[in-house]
Amino acid sequence: MQFSGKRYLDYSSFIKLQFGERVQKIALDIGFSCPNRDGSKGYGGCTYCNNNTFNPDYCEPEKSIKEQLEHGIQFFSKKKDYNHYLAYFQAYTNTYAAINSLKKMYQDALNVPNIIGLVIGTRPDCISDEVIDYLSFLSKKYFIALEFGVESTNEKTLLSVNRCHTFEETKTTFEKCKNKGFHLGAHIILGLPGESKQDLLQHAVEVSKLPIDTLKIHQLQIVKNSVMAAQYNRNPEKFDLFTVENYIEFISEFITHLRPNIIIERFISETPSDLLIAPKWGLKNFEIVAKIDKYLAQHNLWQGQNYSL
Repeated sequence: MQFSGKRYLDYSSFIKLQFGERVQKIALDIGFSCPNRDGSKGYGGCTYCNNNTFNPDYCEPEKSIKEQLEHGIQFFSKKKDYNHYLAYFQAYTNTYAAINSLKKMYQDALNVPNIIGLVIGTRPDCISDEVIDYLSFLSKKYFIALEFGVESTNEKTLLSVNRCHTFEETKTTFEKCKNKGFHLGAHIILGLPGESKQDLLQHAVEVSKLPIDTLKIHQLQIVKNSVMAAQYNRNPEKFDLFTVENYIEFISEFITHLRPNIIIERFISETPSDLLIAPKWGLKNFEIVAKIDKYLAQHNLWQGQNYSL
């Protein structure tokens, strides 16, 4: 399977193939909490987390879903000519509520003109059979994507970053969600403290075993107002943060171990400069992608090259 001339399956080509046009995601912040913050599993959240690092300006929880989506449509329509959009339930844990509340929220989003589907970000320990069945029902009419924060496949790492769920739970959840009619996605963070290069490459192997359609890859970033920021300030020697050059080289090797039919949605995370402590690369997402494309071509590498069942 190949969407473009790239040496990996890229998300933008997938979207054009899926819909026959470019479709923009519009992020929403509905004010969801997280079991790792409200005390049901833990307090303080994951050590690396500050949700403000990926919330755009139009994304404000005091606004209704309709208002946020309309403001998002207005924002993106000034940049490019989009006809359709996906409502992206992004901030915190977007299945962490009673089923009737979730149904209303999801339907409110789908009722906004030109919204043709949902992308829902959540945790693998916060999805019920009722929600899975409802999303399966919606997927008969709309494009539905369910994304889980995996973050690491290493149980020791998940414990150390206060993730409050295990990779075994992650695998169980993906098995429950497969073949339900909606797309499955995963997020992974590369460079968490204590993980060796071999540990990081093993993530590619383990993630490839999951029944996922898409993968978002993020490099570790130290952001303000996170527990990890304090840890980094006290003991910076415990962090082995990627340089641009090292990351491009490593990520190029990483994708050779990925299952070849996984769509790569993102290679890096781009934190606002006023929140980012380290590493400061000074490059935009598209600039990093261009460097990765060039490196892959120069070294004759491609997604799945070293993949084995």
